[in-house]
Amino acid sequence: MENPLIAKCSQDLWFGILISFFFCFVLLSFDYSTFLGVNNGANLLVNKRGRPVGFVKNQTVLITSQSSPDSCTGRYVYIHDDLPSKFNSDLLKNCRLLTRGTDKPNLCPYFENWGLGPEIVNTEGVLANKSWFSTNQFTLEVIFHNKMKQYKCLTKNSSLASAIYVPFYAGLDASLHLWDSNLTVRDASARDLNGWLSKRPEWKTMWGRDHFLVAGRISWDFRRQTDEVSDWGSKLRFLPESMNMSMLSVEGSSWRNDYAIPYPTNFHPAKDSDVVQWQNRMRKLERPYLFTFVGAPRPDQQNSIRGKIIDQCLASSVCKLIDCSSGGIKCDNPASVMRVFQSSVYCLQPTGDSYTRKSAFDSILAGCIPVFFHPGTAYSQYLWHLPKNHTKYSVFIPVRYVEDLKEGLIERTLVGISKEKELEMREEVIRLIPKLVYADPMSRLETEDAFDLSVKGILETIENVRKVTREGRDPSIGFADEDSYKYTFPKTLE
Repeated sequence: MENPLIAKCSQDLWFGILISFFFCFVLLSFDYSTFLGVNNGANLLVNKRGRPVGFVKNQTVLITSQSSPDSCTGRYVYIHDDLPSKFNSDLLKNCRLLTRGTDKPNLCPYFENWGLGPEIVNTEGVLANKSWFSTNQFTLEVIFHNKMKQYKCLTKNSSLASAIYVPFYAGLDASLHLWDSNLTVRDASARDLNGWLSKRPEWKTMWGRDHFLVAGRISWDFRRQTDEVSDWGSKLRFLPESMNMSMLSVEGSSWRNDYAIPYPTNFHPAKDSDVVQWQNRMRKLERPYLFTFVGAPRPDQQNSIRGKIIDQCLASSVCKLIDCSSGGIKCDNPASVMRVFQSSVYCLQPTGDSYTRKSAFDSILAGCIPVFFHPGTAYSQYLWHLPKNHTKYSVFIPVRYVEDLKEGLIERTLVGISKEKELEMREEVIRLIPKLVYADPMSRLETEDAFDLSVKGILETIENVRKVTREGRDPSIGFADEDSYKYTFPKTLE
């Protein structure tokens, strides 16, 4: 006869095993995202490194920290990774064709190191550490794409996304076709892109108003208003679908859905300490020249003030002139240009072929206070990156017409600024440096760089569109309207 005590223990044991198995099954089957307080699909968040785009020579170790899903609320970005390769990576494979029709050098070397270009080895004692590269402005879209692949709030679930990033290399595509007399060919990629996007389920969420793309060219290159062969650029931004999207480029046009983000400089720090060391170095420099101009005249442009700027610099004993048309100092040599900027208190930044200049960011990087002559060069452009009160970091000499730049005006203006004000402006300029550089795509700084502020800016812009929709208003009203105020001079100066 079976012992009752043994039988009872056996029954208890089997009951315990069954209960344990049941709880394990429930826990394994349960969607863990419920415990995290996020919507279904949060387990699709991407925190791994995506494959970098470009030609890799020097590799930097990426140290990442996991972002909790809650910290990414309102910041999730979905990348159209399945965008056909003809819109991005194929353009890199055809890099030798990207400058045809011009006297520009082969762009292929500039795609090394994830779009940063070749590392600068001979810094001539001017540049510090190993964070300096021969970066071409046209590679911004490649740099941005690679940095977006490391963005800590990526998601593969587009329903969670606050913004949709379209990795179309619009500037590189434009470089391939800008000089083509066949407008059908010039606009082909733009039309194909819009056709592809409009068929995607993500498009129907906000009909494209949550989509954005990035270009390393000025946005005017994508706003051809006529079908005359002689008219410049592609029609990308005037196509119906594209008008619903936002574009981030090195210079915004006068349309409201074009936004300016900084030109890429040659400094791409991998660590916060690289930035701090550079800032401290700029604070300690002796600056023997009051002001400097690095550039070339524009004799073929009737309204250009560069000729007068060069004349005033030559007539001054406190100005350093680097004439980029003379064949002396190579203006495409970062070390040579930075040496000149570092030796000057103020750096003159007139308009060039367009309103903006990469040189403005190079001068700030050198701790040189920029002097602007037109609001469209900086003040009405880089609203996400520069202080609203421009008197904190720059000097404005408004020149509406060439004749407004009177003889000796530049030197008189700059000499009249107190030493105390000069030091305040330089300190503000040096504080701006981390906000205006694009850190190494394979690293992540604790401080916000130009990329971080650009993403934050476009997310806020898209959220404002959502707010309009929630309030029952038409989000299309004003979204893609022209705003000519961007290029008008203020009635009064702050």
